[in-house]
Amino acid sequence: MKKTLRLLVMLAAALVVVGPVRATQEDEETFSKKVRDFFVRTPTPTPSRKKKKTTKKKESPSPSPAAPATPKPTASPSATPESSATPKLKPTPTTPRPSATAKPTSTPSVTPSMTPTPTPTPTPTPTASPTPGETPSPRESRTPSPSPLAKKNAPNATITTDEIVGYESYGPEVRKIIETSLALTTQNLGYKYGSADPAAGGMDCSGFVHYVLSKEGMKDVPRDAREQYIWVRKAGKFQAVLGHSDDTFELSDLKPGDLLFWSGTYNVDRDPAITHTMIYLGREKATNHRIMVGASDGRTYKGQSRFGVSVFDFKVSRLGAKTDDKAGPVFVGYGRIPALPNG
Repeated sequence: MKKTLRLLVMLAAALVVVGPVRATQEDEETFSKKVRDFFVRTPTPTPSRKKKKTTKKKESPSPSPAAPATPKPTASPSATPESSATPKLKPTPTTPRPSATAKPTSTPSVTPSMTPTPTPTPTPTPTASPTPGETPSPRESRTPSPSPLAKKNAPNATITTDEIVGYESYGPEVRKIIETSLALTTQNLGYKYGSADPAAGGMDCSGFVHYVLSKEGMKDVPRDAREQYIWVRKAGKFQAVLGHSDDTFELSDLKPGDLLFWSGTYNVDRDPAITHTMIYLGREKATNHRIMVGASDGRTYKGQSRFGVSVFDFKVSRLGAKTDDKAGPVFVGYGRIPALPNG
């Protein structure tokens, strides 16, 4: 009996020991299954890492310092549907957002867009305004050219008839010519080559003479200085002056209203080479100097160059040569206006 009781006790003890052991074995089996399931599932992120490494190569040129950190976030997108153990890898998915940080690198693209804005600014600079006043300059280049500075430095000069010696004794026709001429000197007219009309803002020398004489009713007045010279010569009214002194005897017959002629004011290829003409006024009371009126681009009055329609000093003395190989202006002579009575 005792033996049987001992056997029973030993069997009961064995059952007690075997029971938990089997439980632990079952637990161990379930744990091992979980481990195996985990490792079976885990190979899925590994290919994702390889794929992200390729993306790493694409992103590496832009943010080179952040490239080593990029492989860790690659496993995250595949691990998102996994169990609670996988979220330990999830903190890394925040790193793909650096791709957004690469987007700020696109901000310099905005700066080049700003750069074209200065480029339109130089374009208006070419907007430069073509000065219409430059057009007469090539024409005026045919005449002596100290004129533009003269216009700035000294205004056109004018006088009244009361400032002329013996004006009361002039004939009525001559006084009309002089009064019309002096009226033009008050209009601030410039020297404009090819113009015979004050409405154009200026006139040249022969245009001034043509306008004044035509306005006083004279017909068939030549337009060109050379033609005006021939006009006087054919009428037998011309007096040549060969001397170069202001008190030469050749001026003894000079009278107010006479036309004055020069050559060499600019280069021409014609004969006779007359290039300049003006109207003689007489002597000025204040200085007793001979004066004349007309259009010029550099002749002087009281020591200052004038540009345009003005009163000028009349001097016979030859001006200095323009260059070493070209002669300067030469006074040729004077003559009465053929259309004047008692001329």
